[in-house]
Amino acid sequence: MVFKRREKLGWMAWMREMIYPRGGFKRATRYVIHRMSRLPDDPHRIARGVFAGFLVGFLPLPGLQFVAAWAAARLVRGNLLAALLGTFNTNPLTTPFFAVFAMTFGHWIMGVQEPLTAGAIADAFAHAGADLWRNFMAIFTPATMHWGGLIRFWHEIYVPYFIGALLPGLVISAVAYYVTIPLVQTYQKARAAKADDRHERRRKLRAALAETAHRLAHPRETAAGDDSRPGEP
Repeated sequence: MVFKRREKLGWMAWMREMIYPRGGFKRATRYVIHRMSRLPDDPHRIARGVFAGFLVGFLPLPGLQFVAAWAAARLVRGNLLAALLGTFNTNPLTTPFFAVFAMTFGHWIMGVQEPLTAGAIADAFAHAGADLWRNFMAIFTPATMHWGGLIRFWHEIYVPYFIGALLPGLVISAVAYYVTIPLVQTYQKARAAKADDRHERRRKLRAALAETAHRLAHPRETAAGDDSRPGEP
């Protein structure tokens, strides 16, 4: 299995792996690329899956990335496992920088005039979180629900983030699509050549073993055949 571990991680170890993999991001990236190239599918289907996974990985869909990647892969008829692996193109260290860029770009596209500062972002998150908690408690109490903070968060943070991430996400995902095809084709050809070489060696070994077994089972025939050959003077 692609995601199966020999030893299950505890939740603390899992959180640590999400923030910084044990072998570093370089090793984790190589592992994901290796897994993608080994997928037993058509290179174009794998590339379409990578495109879907990469695009979903850039979009603000917390907790829904795997579901969205699965749906996107089905939509473009791509490889599902490649799409799931493609969502790992972002990580907790790089996502904040990309998020700020995406929100700034989205504000520029939408013409939002409110300044995008760390304080404004934190304030929007705080008000949205407070509204979520207040509305949740209002289900069980006579308290009134409030939506102002959530509406502000939607218009000033989430929508600009989504729009600002969509265009660069499409561009990077398209690049990943065209890069994946030759990589997978090269890997599959090399793997097929190795498999053919192993098959040929096994065939020769089986032939040699069969000939040896025949000689051991029929020593007289072998000796007669050797005597019939012209000898050395």
